Amino acid sequence: MSLLERSMGIQTELYANFTEHEQVVFCNDRQTGLKAIIAIHDTTLGPALGGCRMRPYSSIEEAVNDVLRLSKGMTYKCAAADVDFGGGKAVIIGDPAKDKSPEMFRAFGRFVDSLNGRFYTGTDMGTTMNDFIYASKETNCIVGVPEAYGGSGDSSIPTAQGVIYGLKATNNVLFGDETLTNRTYAIQGLGKVGYKVAERLAMEGAEIYVTDIDETVLQKIKERGNELGTKVNVVTNKEIYRVKADIYIPCAFGGVINDETIEQFEIKAIVGSANNQLSYEKMAERLQEKGILYAPDYIVNSGGLIQVADELYGPNKERIIAKTKSIYTSLLEVFEKSVSEQMTTVEAANRLCKKRLEDRARLNRFFLQSRRPKWDIRR
Repeated sequence: MSLLERSMGIQTELYANFTEHEQVVFCNDRQTGLKAIIAIHDTTLGPALGGCRMRPYSSIEEAVNDVLRLSKGMTYKCAAADVDFGGGKAVIIGDPAKDKSPEMFRAFGRFVDSLNGRFYTGTDMGTTMNDFIYASKETNCIVGVPEAYGGSGDSSIPTAQGVIYGLKATNNVLFGDETLTNRTYAIQGLGKVGYKVAERLAMEGAEIYVTDIDETVLQKIKERGNELGTKVNVVTNKEIYRVKADIYIPCAFGGVINDETIEQFEIKAIVGSANNQLSYEKMAERLQEKGILYAPDYIVNSGGLIQVADELYGPNKERIIAKTKSIYTSLLEVFEKSVSEQMTTVEAANRLCKKRLEDRARLNRFFLQSRRPKWDIRR
């Protein structure tokens, strides 16, 4: 394929993704070095909500494609979680280890504020709660800040709990009960979410296989397993795809279920917190053909979203825990629909979300004098 043909292909794909979105904003602040893109996919359910990630993207095209894909995913995630928000996302182009500054995030906050409440954002890959303390000085449309600043705290806690509910629902379908004990799990990535999931499974007495690029965290979970009397097996990132386990739990990067890895799997199901696990949506059909039950990632990992959305009502941990439990029932509904209507679990989940969007669109068909969210306690 020639460079021209490849360029035209990229532009065609970007245009197709762009036409599904309501608004895409390019943000540039020369003084702070900020180069950011905000994508608002759909506001049928309410103002767009989505995290802001920071990465050293190799090109503008790569950054645009990422933010368009992620913002669309947030629309479905919000619909599945039944929160009053639409889908959006932001990306900052830069190395989070070298290019960050308080001034950059204050500049980003001003761009967010210029959208007049159409977009709420917070932490994602490459950004932290502390980064958004500075952004929140310029706008009220920031969620997921530390508790000391009026936020709801570490969103990885409900995200990890959501994965546990997803595992229980999947075990219920596979084995007839939701017990976590006496099963084997292969966990890829021991970050803030993956470590919590691994520790919980170790506490339940399950055998786990783990991998991560950080040797320190691998040693830590192995020592924790020894304390609990649980078997923890450390494997390489390549070996994790070949582990013979009941359930594979991807908690790191996306695209890990692809043409290469699918041929190596010796598992019964996939349930994880990583975003965009499928390299392309048709991969769901391949998994189904191999008899691997797939729990759609945007349902499994929605615990963090539930927390930051709830934050705008005023932080309430009990309310968050109660809402996060719905991940269990949502997955059971998806699995049942997949079987009864003979479709993949991804298609079943997408259809349920589309119906929720259509129902809300009909509800919102008449004009309301004030569109200001009544639940936003900071207004």
